Amino acid sequence: MSLEILTVTKELTTLDLLLWRRFKRDVPGLVEKTFAMNPDIVFDYEYLKLGRQIKVETPPPETQGRAATPVISLYD
Repeated sequence: MSLEILTVTKELTTLDLLLWRRFKRDVPGLVEKTFAMNPDIVFDYEYLKLGRQIKVETPPPETQGRAATPVISLYD
């Protein structure tokens, strides 16, 4: 397990947006793990404070050859 420290640099940043900006993909369970590692985040309410540093577990690299998610269209 590798840890990383992320710093909030933009206003109106939520935890899931901060993680998305860093890892550029959806990592199931990462938001919950980050809340568990940083229990004081709940005091920031909806948006994280500027300059706040947050410990994050670095997810493993994305595997190549993942099955594509089928697209459902409502307007066929």
